[in-house]
Order: sequence, then structure tokens, then C-alpha cells
Amino acid sequence: MTDAPYGDAWGTAEAVRRGEVTAVALAEAALERAAADPHGAVTLVTRDRALATAREVDEGRLAGPLAGVPVSIKDHVWVEGLPATNGSRALADFVAPRSAVCVDRLLDAGAVLVARTNNPEFCYRGTTDNELYGVTRNPRDPTRTAGGSSGGAAASVASGIVPLAVGTDGGGSIRIPSAFCGVPGLKPSYGVVPKVPGFRGWPTLSVTGPIAASVRDLALALSVMAGPAGDDWLSGPTGHQGWLEAVTDRRGEGLRVAVVPDLGVADVDADVLAAVDRAAQALTRTAVRRLDVALPTADPLPLWDAVALPEGWASEGPLVEAHPELVGDDARAIALAGRDVDARAYLDAQEARASYAARWAAVFDEVDLVVAAAMPCEAFPLGQQAPSSLAGVPVRDGFDTWCALAVPANLAGLPALSVPVGVGATGLPVAVQVIGARWRDDLVLRGAALLEAALRDA
Repeated sequence: MTDAPYGDAWGTAEAVRRGEVTAVALAEAALERAAADPHGAVTLVTRDRALATAREVDEGRLAGPLAGVPVSIKDHVWVEGLPATNGSRALADFVAPRSAVCVDRLLDAGAVLVARTNNPEFCYRGTTDNELYGVTRNPRDPTRTAGGSSGGAAASVASGIVPLAVGTDGGGSIRIPSAFCGVPGLKPSYGVVPKVPGFRGWPTLSVTGPIAASVRDLALALSVMAGPAGDDWLSGPTGHQGWLEAVTDRRGEGLRVAVVPDLGVADVDADVLAAVDRAAQALTRTAVRRLDVALPTADPLPLWDAVALPEGWASEGPLVEAHPELVGDDARAIALAGRDVDARAYLDAQEARASYAARWAAVFDEVDLVVAAAMPCEAFPLGQQAPSSLAGVPVRDGFDTWCALAVPANLAGLPALSVPVGVGATGLPVAVQVIGARWRDDLVLRGAALLEAALRDA
């Protein structure tokens, strides 16, 4: 749910096509909201560009499935001719020389870019705060974090600036803020959406994906953004596809679902567990078939660290060494943590990761979807890097322990979708994530759409 005046992206696009509203009117309204943004979601308002695109739509010179829909794009993702700081003072003057392939596809489909959104420095945190643009607050409670690293993207949707935003996810960075802000967010299968050109980040873990006002918006955005790109050798086939059909299919029959709230790897607050149970009951009413399944038992966090830290150093290390005075202490420490990992250790980690991914693939021989908590808690107060406790157990102030639910999908390259399922004990959003086999983004979208509709109709 968002506060957008024109509903979701799907409905907005339909309204433009039917002539019920002009693209310019939509752009003006979105630009006004972006300029007034009280939550620190927006880093740049692209007024001239937005109005020029909107006029093209209204004059019939630009058409497509997203024609006239206002969108925001995370600062980490390149847009030609616009600043791409990646949340760092060391990149304050960097202007993207080209757009990411998926951005070009969105703009070619008629999307109207109205804003760039905030992320932590180098996308290294599950909260959004940096020395360049400051903190991003949760629109549901401005004293709480919006999550990260795509915190600005999720906040831009939750606050009604736009119905559709582009984020990235290397360790939960779409699903964390989507869960905290109460909006749907999709981490696609690895390789479905090309990442180039742009910052390398964690190249074998991170993907680009949408955050939106509805599950059907995610399918619409994915249908535009996805597909192999010649200059991205890591992009692959788009899988089963059928994404738009998946979100209009209201039949649960034949869908095999396992509900494992903690994925066997995390402490989860009681109110979140209750929300997962409500979601499971709602799914059962759609006639899905619930099954039990054994998940991989290995702790994914050390393996994620073993891959992410050397990739982070390889990506950001040269910048950190060249301009240490312009890089924040936390980002510098995280980058440096991967400096001394040798190639043998990295390849060993990737080999262990392949085995871990194979165990997840075996899970999906038995079931179509796994439903779990998206996050183990509600959004925690600003100024903290982690919740104080989970299920009554104190949490050390760091990224890993409270993000354990997110990283399995990154390690195994799986599609995972965070869908809001109500509020927790403090009245803040809670969410579940729907996880599927690699390339079966269609089943993930179908399950999430079924859940969204079942909760809405309850």
C-alpha cells in the first residue's frame, strides 16, 4: 500500500492509455511530491527530463507498457548524464556516461524518471544513511529506518512519490526496505535483469529489480527490464516468463508451498511469526497444497561473507585507497575486510556456494515455493545498524545476524519477493518473502499475487 494518488503503476499506465489523465499531469504531481520529500528518499529531482518525457507520451511520440508512469531509480544504478554517487563523497562529481540496460528499457517503455533515490555508501548497509545525502526515514514512522540499501527506492514508493522504483539486492537490499516500508519488492533470479553498465558492487550476488505499489507492478516492470544483454555475460535467459499471466491467475490449485518462517537460520520476533502464520492460512484458502520440506542447514552468513567481502574490495578498493578521506569509516572498514582474501579462498567459497545452491535446487524438486519471514523484525529506530534484539535475544550491532533470512536467495541466485502482510506489535509493516527456484520468477509472482489478493479479500 502506498499514498500515491493514482494507484499502482499498472493502473496508472491504463489511465494514461485511456486518456483519463495526462502524463504531464502525473509528472507534475510526482515532481511536486519528490521536491517536498520529507523522508530523505530523494537525492535528485529530474524535473526537466521528466517533463520532456511526459510531453513525448502525451504527443504520441513515446508509447509502451509504462508510458506516463512516474518512476525513481536508485543512485547506485547508472542513468546517462545524471550523477551516480553510490552514496559516497568520493563519487560526488561522477556522472554516469551511459545508462544501465534495464534503465534504457524502462525509459524506452515510456516510464517517466522523476527522481534518483538514496542508498548507503557503496550499498554496504541494511539501513540508508551516508555523509553525502544523510538519512532516509521510514514513511510509516519517521523515527525508524527505511531499511537498505534500496531504502530511498522503497521510501519513494511507500510515501507515494512514485508507484514504481528501481533498486538492487546483493544481500536483501530490495527486500529489507520493502518489508520495513510495507511495499512489495522483487529480487529476480540472478541473471534475469542485466546489470551493466554500472558499478560492479558484488557482481555474483547482486541483482537489479523493482519495488512497487503492487505485486502486479513487479511483474509489469520485470517484463520490461528483463532479458539477456550482449555486453553482460552474466545475464542469462529470462526463464519461464509468463510473468504478467502469473499475477492475474487466481488459482492456487497445483501450487506446492512449504512454510518455514525462520528458514532454519534466524531468530524471528513473535509478531512476525504470527504474521507469517496468517499469510500461510490465507494462502491455504486459495487451495495451494502445503508440504513440509527440509531446507539447507548450513549457516549462510559465513559463506556470504566469503564471497561478498573480496568482491567488495575488488569493486570499491581502488577508490577507497585513492580517496580514504572521502570514504566513511564503516564503508572503508567493510571494503578493507576483503583486501587480504586470496584467489584460492575466493574460489573455495564459490565452490561451496555451488554446493549450497544445489541443495536449494533440490528443495524445489519437492515444492514450488518456500514462504518465510522477509525480515525477522519490524523497522528499528534511526541511528541503529541493527535491531536491539530478536525473539528476546540481544543482537550485536552489525549487518549479518539480522539479515540471515535474506542472503540464501542471493547465494543461490533465487527469485524472492517481499510482500506486506499487515503490521506488527508496534503498528509497523511486517512482510513475508516468497522464494522460488531459479528462473521460476513466474511462480514467485503467482504465489505473491495470490497472497496479496487473499489478504485483501479477507
